[in-house]
Amino acid sequence: MELQITARNMELTPPVRGYIERKLGKLSRHLPHIIEFRVEIAQEKTKSPQQHFVARVTVAGGGARFHSEGRGEDLFQAIDRVADVIIRQLEHHKGKHYEKGRTSSLARDKLGEEAETAKPAPEVVKVKRFLMKPMTVAEAAHQMELLGHSFFLFFNADTEELNLLYQRKDGNYGLIEPELG
Repeated sequence: MELQITARNMELTPPVRGYIERKLGKLSRHLPHIIEFRVEIAQEKTKSPQQHFVARVTVAGGGARFHSEGRGEDLFQAIDRVADVIIRQLEHHKGKHYEKGRTSSLARDKLGEEAETAKPAPEVVKVKRFLMKPMTVAEAAHQMELLGHSFFLFFNADTEELNLLYQRKDGNYGLIEPELG
């Protein structure tokens, strides 16, 4: 694993390089086949003094790529923050693979098989029925807001079909109009 460190608008001193290598050099424990490991540190002119220093880390290996960014009042605080974020991402990735049984350990594979056989298949445990009156998209959006839901299934009066209205992460709405194929 080769660690590439670059600095923008500041000088990369040996103590900073050593701190980065100590703090981020442990990442190979979480993702053993790291191919690419880049760290970029920078000092930016911002209004907030808590955001002056930024550290960005990109890690690639094992068919996955991870990126994180940390900011702080001083460079070491930014490095600590970015290290925490990237470690959390790698542990989450590692946990997903462990749960799916994609590890090579025989003991883990046997545990995964036993858990799969003991776990019952999901089934429908509740059925809801409700009367649908035809409405416009605007009426459906109003109803969805009144109910406080993130989605709303309705019969569209304009198209005379079932549609699904949903709230997007950016606060706008999305509309799903199914097509039979």
